[in-house]
Amino acid sequence: MAEDREILREVWEGRVPVCVQLASEDCSTLSAPDPYYLMVPRLSYLPLVMDKVRKHFLRFISPELHEAEMWLESDGTPLKWHYPVGVLFDLQCGGASLPWALTAHFTHFPEQDLIRCPSREVVESHFMSSLKEADGLKHRGQVITNMQSKDHKQLWMGLCNDKFDQFWAINRKLMESTPEEGFKFIPFRLHSPCQPPLQRLVRPLTPDGRRSTLTDLLTQFLSMSSPEVGGRVVIQGIEAPQDTPLQWLSEHLSHPDNFLHICYIPVAS
Repeated sequence: MAEDREILREVWEGRVPVCVQLASEDCSTLSAPDPYYLMVPRLSYLPLVMDKVRKHFLRFISPELHEAEMWLESDGTPLKWHYPVGVLFDLQCGGASLPWALTAHFTHFPEQDLIRCPSREVVESHFMSSLKEADGLKHRGQVITNMQSKDHKQLWMGLCNDKFDQFWAINRKLMESTPEEGFKFIPFRLHSPCQPPLQRLVRPLTPDGRRSTLTDLLTQFLSMSSPEVGGRVVIQGIEAPQDTPLQWLSEHLSHPDNFLHICYIPVAS
């Protein structure tokens, strides 16, 4: 278990180096502001880590935009704030060029691509909804339902404040399972660029009692006999061995929302 805890801590401490610049059309001063550099937790969400960026750029935009919602794009693609930072990074950049270059906008909100996020409470509501959905798949919702509201708040504050011990003191309950059977279903989302995530019911054991692996999942849902040939499969920034059991991946590489976010990046044509 000590080894498992070290894996969980390594995942928790994952960071993405980010460089944010202000969109030129939003700049109201003669000279453009310096870009803002920061290290962003992979497990967090953009609205939770961009307060300092917003404040940095307020001096360079017109006063009537000070209350406007700031949104971010990467190489022309608006970034969905309800995806974890690490998922966005793996899909859009993948470490090909560091730091990850983002552009901050205060105008022309892309209503067709993004949902609005007027406050941190919206992020909290989304996070708790995902958490409840994941526990519904793993334990029929029994664990999260039996928790007190202070436990829910501790999970949220642990994520917001980047406190590993505070978060995992509660989250470990959501990861409990029987060694023989595992979870009822594996909460996962299979992401591909420019497509909505794929989500289906997948059990940790095959009908013949074998542990389901990453290859089993990819073969089933990507309709590929040899998934590794068709592109990269990235979880938490790494290409996990495809014979890894899904139960182990779910317990160790899931995001705080308790979903295993799998990024499939096709080979560029």
